[in-house]
Amino acid sequence: MKQMSRKWTVRCGALALTAVCLGTCAALAAGGDKSDPLVTLSYLNETAIPQVVSQVESKTAVRQAELKESFDAQINQYLLQAGQGGQGSSAGYTLVTMTSGQVMHLNVGCEVLLRVGTASVQSSDSPALIDLSSGGTVNSGTSLTKNHLYMSTIEGRTLTATAGTVKLLVRGGYTVA
Repeated sequence: MKQMSRKWTVRCGALALTAVCLGTCAALAAGGDKSDPLVTLSYLNETAIPQVVSQVESKTAVRQAELKESFDAQINQYLLQAGQGGQGSSAGYTLVTMTSGQVMHLNVGCEVLLRVGTASVQSSDSPALIDLSSGGTVNSGTSLTKNHLYMSTIEGRTLTATAGTVKLLVRGGYTVA
């Protein structure tokens, strides 16, 4: 009986060893070898990697466009709040170039210094502007004097460019139409 049990154990062990060997051979055969791998290097280099790179570049381009649009919107909003792009800045002077016939609407507290060309002031009542350089006032219809600093102290004051090119230094709120 003991011998029968031993034979049975040896047979089971041999069967298990055979199964393990067959499984290992099958796994090695399925995985390929150096001459016939499961995934070839040429497949990776010519197909898989270019597809991945293409997808990454496409998604990157889309994201870059979104970020550029967001950045441009934030810059434009900042410039409008800071007084650039048609609105004057209270922090410093902005050089504004106008052509003949363009009209600048001045907000209260806006300062203007005519540098090049000619411009006249319009308002519905007097005084139209305060001439800070001379300490006097300027009435509606009067031409501005070059290199004099003017201030708008009442809403509704406008400057009209009367020369081909007019350059003004402006500080404060304004719009050009």
